[in-house]
Amino acid sequence: MAISVGDTLPGGTLMKVGADGPEPVELESKVKGRKVVIFAVPGAFTPTCHSAHVPSFLRVKDELGAKGVDEVICVSVNDPWVMQAWGEASGAAEGGITMLADSSGAFTKEIGMDFDAPPVGFAGRSKRYAMLVDDGVVKVLNLEESPGTCEISGGEVMLSAL
Repeated sequence: MAISVGDTLPGGTLMKVGADGPEPVELESKVKGRKVVIFAVPGAFTPTCHSAHVPSFLRVKDELGAKGVDEVICVSVNDPWVMQAWGEASGAAEGGITMLADSSGAFTKEIGMDFDAPPVGFAGRSKRYAMLVDDGVVKVLNLEESPGTCEISGGEVMLSAL
């Protein structure tokens, strides 16, 4: 069953590249006592993710911060090196968006947001969504019907929900 508004976000271990290589990031430590926007994409560097979804959050990141959002996190079922490279190439890293890898897809599966699309080479990927998590509780959840669209999960829509 997919996560929904009012649910407590489960703990999970995501990954990032640190000074000494890959390192775990406990999601619970990112959301406890904080207001965080988490948006997920089907794949780093893929067309909609790269040209629409990440840029939408870059455009509104400062405004989200002004409304009390402590951190904006992008999650994808990719490895941490890909997420690091994508953060650099897209401007997300420089723009202050935290890029985290759900390398095994375990977190994505646990919240019921996984899907497969064999015709485009996707297996165990994340649906496209954006959520506002306040002290571990999902307050806003914007889930796209199609992974190829970014209409309700973009930064501007999240900003308007705050």
